[in-house]
Amino acid sequence: MRKHVDGAAVAIMVTLCLMWATQQVAIKAVAGDVTPMLQVALRSGGAAALVWLVNRFVLRERWLPGIALRSGLVVGALFALEFLFVAEGLRWTSASHIAVLLYTAPMFAAIGLHLKLPDERLGGIQWGGIGLAFVGIAIAFLGPALMGGSAVPGPDWMLGDFMGLCGGAAWGMTTVAVRTTRLSDAPATQTLFCQLACAFVLLLPVAFLTGQTTFRLTSFALASLGFQTVVVTFASYLVWFWMLRRYYAARLGVLSFMTPLFGVALGVALLHEHVDAAFLAGSALVLAGLLIVNGQAVMRQVFMRGGRAQGGARV
Repeated sequence: MRKHVDGAAVAIMVTLCLMWATQQVAIKAVAGDVTPMLQVALRSGGAAALVWLVNRFVLRERWLPGIALRSGLVVGALFALEFLFVAEGLRWTSASHIAVLLYTAPMFAAIGLHLKLPDERLGGIQWGGIGLAFVGIAIAFLGPALMGGSAVPGPDWMLGDFMGLCGGAAWGMTTVAVRTTRLSDAPATQTLFCQLACAFVLLLPVAFLTGQTTFRLTSFALASLGFQTVVVTFASYLVWFWMLRRYYAARLGVLSFMTPLFGVALGVALLHEHVDAAFLAGSALVLAGLLIVNGQAVMRQVFMRGGRAQGGARV
């Protein structure tokens, strides 16, 4: 039975958000030694192998039959598409920009679930939050260009930012696909394996076909790939799925919005990236809008809990 977020959950979520925020920085930092597309493919393959081994010899969760070539393939392709956009986007824009735009995923997921599931219909306040997020996206894209800001990441930064936004859309659609297929009843290890295995199988050929195969075996590159594979892609995702089973998802979703904030801070601190004031203003509106969308579910839980407390044993 799921429970309300406690101190331990907050501490775990802070740690997870720091890990997730670091992944864009880790990819960008060693892009000169290992191209981003190749990094994403290799880390996905390594993490997929780790998930299979842990489930086979430790967790022993029973995987549902007949999923791999159906819903598993759909979810895996969307996951691969998300990180294709992330890898390409990091070639043109900053890790800070990608960290923010990737986390527009809950907005796309909310719209998709609204269309697919009657229980996930959006209310007026939530649509207002989505509208606010769209205004923030427009400001983040157009503000730096109109203001002629000197802190833009490069000449093709808008293309990179657009790819980051597309990555967020693909992530949101992955959530919709999981929720509306048999994978919603599958063990976490099976869902994660489908995503990682497809990302490896699909993105490795893309890396070779596009000539993105630079691989210099430096100690820094190895450390980055090891961190991305073992800590981020394998361990943190499994812990996240465990948290979703233990705590209310809506409250965890609100806490996950620490990730883009950490991502911007780490990009500035570790990669010496400059963030335009217009982009920061747009990002603040995006996060505020998404908090309104996700916060509705939290408030609903709070009021329902209060109603049960006042109503005693009434069912």
